Amino acid sequence: MKIVVLDAKTLGDADLSALERFGDVVIYPTTQPEETLQRIADADIVVTNKVVIDRSLMQKATKLRLICVAATGMNNIDLEAAKELGIAVKNVAGYSTTSVVQHTFAMAFYLIEQLRYYDEFVKSGRWSESGIFTCIDRPFFEIAGKRWGIIGLGTIGREVANVARTFGAEVVYYSTSGRNDTCDYTRTTLNELLSTSKIISIHAPLNDRTKDLIGKKELELLQPGSVLLNLGRGGIIDEEALAEVIDSKEIYVGLDVTEREPLPKDSPLLKIKNKDRLLITPHIAWTSIEARQKLVEGIVKNIEEFLQ
Repeated sequence: MKIVVLDAKTLGDADLSALERFGDVVIYPTTQPEETLQRIADADIVVTNKVVIDRSLMQKATKLRLICVAATGMNNIDLEAAKELGIAVKNVAGYSTTSVVQHTFAMAFYLIEQLRYYDEFVKSGRWSESGIFTCIDRPFFEIAGKRWGIIGLGTIGREVANVARTFGAEVVYYSTSGRNDTCDYTRTTLNELLSTSKIISIHAPLNDRTKDLIGKKELELLQPGSVLLNLGRGGIIDEEALAEVIDSKEIYVGLDVTEREPLPKDSPLLKIKNKDRLLITPHIAWTSIEARQKLVEGIVKNIEEFLQ
């Protein structure tokens, strides 16, 4: 059996040797669209994180029996075509919850406590020259007693809610599907959540209901000094509108996802004047050492179950 891994670089240094028990393993760090067919043409099993596998590729890869998605989202696979052609598709769910929750709070603390400013204040020598033992140039607030609004109360959103509550926050949420209901936290409208929350975090998928969910009109509802975090999917926030509002209103924004990844060099997000109001990390919330190991274990389990 031949197993082909198309974009191993996205898994970092995760150990893929466990795949060797199933047959011959060919690993590619990255795969460009024009390279995909040649690489999967004689594969029995393909492992892909973000490489697209469409109907045309499946029809030509006649030995293909299983596609393992090294992620939870499967929007890079033509699922309808796979079903018609008898090709199984398996993803891995739940592996990154702890990692994403941790990164959510890392971003929140960085922005709330103005850590970029204070770090530079010390390293520039300004603290040494200040003559006093502290600096309160950029006041920060406590999470306790503040309203934390969560957009998308799925597994990750619910866990963020639980942690926020332990910090003393009042948690409210907006269901992007309209179906999520719970008595644990208060459900509210999007506009009310945006206008009344001091901290807002997004943990929703990208679909027809969430595309450009947060545009200029919604951003204008945010309280001055509030924090907006997107750890769901790029495209939920209108990036052009966001760049404009950041420079016209004091809001602080943390993004782990962007509409195009990697972020284009001509992105409006790279041209804002108030750079201290924006934190961007390169889609790393899911990538803790432990999460990536769980992901590989999930892929191995999926192959085992398929073969059985």
